[in-house]
Amino acid sequence: MPIKVGMVSLGCSKNLVDSERMLSKLRRKGYELVTEPGLADVAVVNTCGFIQSAKEEAIETILELGKLKEDGTLKKIVVTGCLVERYKEQVAEQFPEADAVVGIGSNKDITDVLDHVLANERYIKFAPKLDAELTGERIISTLPFFSYLKVAEGCSNCCTYCAIPQIRGKFRSVPMEDVLKEARWLAENGVTELVVIAQDTSRYGEDLYGESKLPELLRELCKIEGLRWIRTLYCYPERITDELLETISSEEKLVKYMEIPIQHCNKDILSRMNRWGSTEELEALFAHIREKIPGVILRTTLITGFPGETEEQFTELAEFVQRVRFDRLGCFAYSREDGTKSYDFPDQIEPEVAGRRAEIIMEQQLLVSSSNNEKLMDKELTAVVEGFDRFAECWFGRTEMDAPDIDGKVFFTSEKPLSVGEYVKIRITDTLDYDLIGEVIEE
Repeated sequence: MPIKVGMVSLGCSKNLVDSERMLSKLRRKGYELVTEPGLADVAVVNTCGFIQSAKEEAIETILELGKLKEDGTLKKIVVTGCLVERYKEQVAEQFPEADAVVGIGSNKDITDVLDHVLANERYIKFAPKLDAELTGERIISTLPFFSYLKVAEGCSNCCTYCAIPQIRGKFRSVPMEDVLKEARWLAENGVTELVVIAQDTSRYGEDLYGESKLPELLRELCKIEGLRWIRTLYCYPERITDELLETISSEEKLVKYMEIPIQHCNKDILSRMNRWGSTEELEALFAHIREKIPGVILRTTLITGFPGETEEQFTELAEFVQRVRFDRLGCFAYSREDGTKSYDFPDQIEPEVAGRRAEIIMEQQLLVSSSNNEKLMDKELTAVVEGFDRFAECWFGRTEMDAPDIDGKVFFTSEKPLSVGEYVKIRITDTLDYDLIGEVIEE
């Protein structure tokens, strides 16, 4: 009887791709994969260690699995991922319930790790982080019609608040031929929506080819038969070129959606963050993008309460957000992370103040989102079907204006049966704060 393995993947979509690669190796070795750790013999936890809330979630998950192990439900626990890579020996010492503690450079050897723990050995290994594989076979764990395509590993931007470079290492692009090979495989296996990701997607290719090759990569992806929507996340503002904007504008398969994390608008705050820009430069950039890509959906992320942020600087940010009117926005209170440069900055802001400032920005964004949604009343939009809500008795999905996991939904009725992954025309009949309500139009 095969040994059952359950994967718990925490954190970002980039981490999820790593989990999918580990799952593929485990299945090839003959392990039976299960979706619930409580049904498994071995649980593998791929942790996140980016900010405090993510660390707390990872710790809570390990402890919960430890209880299952105590009860005899679970036999072995393997812990890997960013939390392990960041704290190494501390994780091994503080979590005796973990039978294996391995860094991200050892993920490629996950079957060897299980060999050790199933032989009743406690296994601890931290291979060089640069050994983390950049490509490889995967098991698609998302809805079957969409998948993330990770085009680079690590980061070299060294923002003062961020631990990613010390966790994941320097920025390393996946060779274009390998990216395209993986994308073709995904399309051949039923993926119609591709979400291109990296820590800084706009930097793709600089380390290999001496310049950003993101526009070229996107054009090549558009040639792949079977793909319908291609979306790019995490383009840094200083690397957005006219070539990239023209590519997004002209290629039919590229959804008119750009995710551009700016973190703030005040020049002094951005300088202390080791980030580019100022209020004037960013406003000019977003105006230029909207001119080059009519109807583009703009998404960004912001941080409030960065050390030294004054009330005046926060007001500048709030007024900037009101003027630019982002279509999608996430705002987070600054998380003080050990090992980052900003940890030791003077004038740390009280977490309660940082949190309240984030709430104010999101309250503003709620009004913008509601107003934008109202303009969609009676409009016809294409949506991809994600499932059926049996409580609300309607279908739900997304339009091309919304990225998986982070943006809103559209809820709709249909006179005919639908399938997950099907693309349908929707007429919008009502709106919610961040979501839409509609009905399928018979074609």
